[in-house]
Amino acid sequence: MSDQSRRPRRPAKPYRRPKKDPVRVLAFDALRAVDERDAYANLVLPPLLRRAREAGDFDARDAALATELVYGTLRRQGTYDAVLAACVDRPLGDVDPPVLDVLSLGVHQLLGTRIPQHAAVSATVELARVVLGDGRAKFVNAVLRKVAQADLDGWLERVAPPYDEDPEDHLAVVHSHPRWIVSALWDALGGGRAGIEDLLEADNERPEVTLVARPGRATTEELLREEAAEPGRWSPYAVRLTEGGEPGAVDAVREGRAGVQDEGSQLVAVALANAPLDGPDRAWLDGCAGPGGKAALLAALAAERGAVLLASEKQPHRAGLVARALAGNPGPYQVVAADGTRPPWRPGTFDRVLMDVPCTGLGALRRRPEARWRRRPEDLDGFASLQRALLQTALESVRVGGVVGYATCSPHLAETRAVVDDVLKQHGGAELVDARPLMPGVPALGDGPDVQLWPHLHGTDAMYLALVRRTR
Repeated sequence: MSDQSRRPRRPAKPYRRPKKDPVRVLAFDALRAVDERDAYANLVLPPLLRRAREAGDFDARDAALATELVYGTLRRQGTYDAVLAACVDRPLGDVDPPVLDVLSLGVHQLLGTRIPQHAAVSATVELARVVLGDGRAKFVNAVLRKVAQADLDGWLERVAPPYDEDPEDHLAVVHSHPRWIVSALWDALGGGRAGIEDLLEADNERPEVTLVARPGRATTEELLREEAAEPGRWSPYAVRLTEGGEPGAVDAVREGRAGVQDEGSQLVAVALANAPLDGPDRAWLDGCAGPGGKAALLAALAAERGAVLLASEKQPHRAGLVARALAGNPGPYQVVAADGTRPPWRPGTFDRVLMDVPCTGLGALRRRPEARWRRRPEDLDGFASLQRALLQTALESVRVGGVVGYATCSPHLAETRAVVDDVLKQHGGAELVDARPLMPGVPALGDGPDVQLWPHLHGTDAMYLALVRRTR
């Protein structure tokens, strides 16, 4: 008998049940919903957090960490995919999506947070054991240990092409945007490396929560009594919650007297309301009113002047959201479900018209980071004819001497100036009004007469506004 055969066998390690980490499991569930159902994180995450709090699993710090894991992973997905591609021995498309979500969460903890390296790896491997099983957890462990061999700057030097060789691809990898979006934003900015890098980086920052005090129903003074509340930068109705405050905890928001609304959207509505006008000022139209934020502000401003707002929205369920936003308005208003390209109202009915048209949403990538990975260049063609038709309807709906506000939450030139220029050439009886004086105090508004707002310059979504007066 050999010496080896006489050695006692080591007892097998007892099976250890994986420890369920509620924060990381919730973050994983949110990413799966975004991936599987094309959901938006800003819609998926709040109910998940609410249920976790109600179950007693979460406190405020847990909720903050879960939010950072979800949004940080989505914002930096392009960068993290480039890193993972260098660490995985197969194309990322061949990795099961749930495994890729776990890996991405781990990479974000390693490269995008201050979580200690050993904790980031062990917590992610434990998550993998819970949601994927022991076999795939070993794969996750092996990949993350490769990722942990360098920090973010070190990885970017390896996976991003040099700027001098391919500037657009370099920026796409470093700042986690699809290349075509980098190109489009750069065109809209008008060139220069500093500006585009500042913009792309601003897209990856978590935006502050901004409230709007609806005139006649709430005041900024009331909202400023909330904890960590500060005045807005530009809009007279804006208040910022600077420490990630919960808007649902604000009485005026719960009661509908105030709302959550980006300051850029407020500026667009206020500029239209204050545009110079000859003749009567009694009838206003919001032609694409859903979900109702701009309509609620316009209706309140109209009420102050004795005017009436008609809020029109094509989709009935979104028209319901508009009606909810306008409920309690201090003056008369009406909400209808109607197709803005085939309106039920007569031509020349309105003195002021806002047409905030459907678009790619490239101006709100801070709030909906997953949108950058879903949009494709061909989406522009799908919106082009609708945007032109809606602006044409707006010009037909306003009286001679009245003003139309054409707005998009996209800075893409194909959705902004190209649309306005085309429709004005076809119409022949309208002229642009300089929108810049109607945003007093707001810097860097360009050469006009239209206005493009920017996250990196104004702290707002990248809203576009062109004001058009009908002349005949």
